[in-house]
Amino acid sequence: MIQNNMFSTQGIQSLQMQSTAQSKPSTPAETIESFGTYLQNALGSVAAQETQAHEMSNQFLVGKANVDQVMIASEQALLSLQLTTQVRNKVVEAYQEIMRTQL
Repeated sequence: MIQNNMFSTQGIQSLQMQSTAQSKPSTPAETIESFGTYLQNALGSVAAQETQAHEMSNQFLVGKANVDQVMIASEQALLSLQLTTQVRNKVVEAYQEIMRTQL
């Protein structure tokens, strides 16, 4: 089964549990820091998938991996990269929309 580990629900559940466990409201700086950590972990996951795809292709060249394993690993890395690109595009678009609003 193909899974995208970049945006897993486990990370969301842990963030929800943390927010309900805290009795005081978090400051904007703490919220930005936790969001930044989440994005950093997501980008690290994408990089790890790309590294795994390269390792699988190297193992295929040596004869230690099947073609289907290599294709699955490379497609997972490609989909994660495309998702990351689309999320970045939406963030840039939202930023530009905010900058266009007049006060």
